Amino acid sequence: MQQFIDFAIKNYNQFSEKRIIERRFKHCDLMPLLKNLDSFFEIKTIGKSFEDREIIRIKIGTGKVKILLWSQMHGNESVATSAILDILNFFKKGRSPLSPPKGEKKSPVNPPKGESKNQISLPKGEIDVSPFGGLRGLSLYFIPMLNPDGAEVFKRRNAQDIDLNRDALKQSAPESKILLEQIAELKPDFGFNLHDQEIYYGVENTPNNTNIAFLAPAYNYEKSIDEKRKRSMQVIVAMNNMLQKIIPNSVAKYSDAFMPNAFGDNIQKLGTSTILIESGYSKNDNERQFIRKLNFISIITAIYSISNQNYTKENIENYFKIPANKKDAFFDYLLKNVTIKKNNKTYKTDIGISRNKSDKEDFTDYEKEFLIWEIGDLSNYNGFEEIDFTGKIIDDNENKIMRMKNADFLLEKL
Repeated sequence: MQQFIDFAIKNYNQFSEKRIIERRFKHCDLMPLLKNLDSFFEIKTIGKSFEDREIIRIKIGTGKVKILLWSQMHGNESVATSAILDILNFFKKGRSPLSPPKGEKKSPVNPPKGESKNQISLPKGEIDVSPFGGLRGLSLYFIPMLNPDGAEVFKRRNAQDIDLNRDALKQSAPESKILLEQIAELKPDFGFNLHDQEIYYGVENTPNNTNIAFLAPAYNYEKSIDEKRKRSMQVIVAMNNMLQKIIPNSVAKYSDAFMPNAFGDNIQKLGTSTILIESGYSKNDNERQFIRKLNFISIITAIYSISNQNYTKENIENYFKIPANKKDAFFDYLLKNVTIKKNNKTYKTDIGISRNKSDKEDFTDYEKEFLIWEIGDLSNYNGFEEIDFTGKIIDDNENKIMRMKNADFLLEKL
């Protein structure tokens, strides 16, 4: 398994889709990339959004174990959609001989009798370093950009202003119905619910922000663990083990509070082993391209582990050892030990400054506008940039140092 993943990582630049390298892209940017896929992929239109944009499903493989992956349920959470394009390229290029790492032999390409070429098995003891090794016995289904109307204006909700991830029961949105119809039709063994989260989450009891968060969703308020949910946990342990070698102490576990109207919880309840992947943030990676690569590695690891049933060896106790995903643990700038002069008095405090989290009307990035998010003792928070302001003073007679005001104050020496 390690050689397989090492091969995928080493050759990632061959597989990454170069035509999409920013988070903000639209349905019209994605569709040509999907529709131009060749006959190696089975491409099917499975429905239309509220504003009549096509929603596409791509299939690879003919194995008995079914895996369904869906992305961009929230229109402004696009990282995993990009990663899916990379994964499709990974399997597409795997049809042609790829050079294995130096010193390793190429794997055989003739499948056993009764298996198709995308289900290649290997002689006992031999490791496949080509993408074929991850497809053995599997059928993979991808639904990229479930919410194309939200993606069009880069907002969370769909054109009806409905949060699709809270619409699993009423199914007021056509996109919600489409996803549940796919669950009913395919009856997938595993489901991957792919999202992005805000950049300010941190890994509990560490100074690190969260790069990736995982969750095996609960299917009831008691957070019971049946065999299906256990499998979700075991696959997460396999992914976490791999990521710890790349981003140690930067993986967190998302809250498993049961949400009766959420998709992940309900799909888990229906008997599909469901895995939530939340794409986080890495410093100075505003387009989240490194996080995109981590998605690719996580999903390829999961596919390989499921294909070879390696995940069954994992102990779920290691799932519970993954640190919690701590909300609002970071600021863009954390100013420590700031002396403020106001009303002829001085006091010392900390100031947390972060970018405005609301997109502008023209849907351009909001990263240039910064607000004061918190004032007080911030010793239990972290900043992507931390500055000790000991010896400096802010004259605040104009009342600029207030929460949710623009951070445009001046500093002076004491």
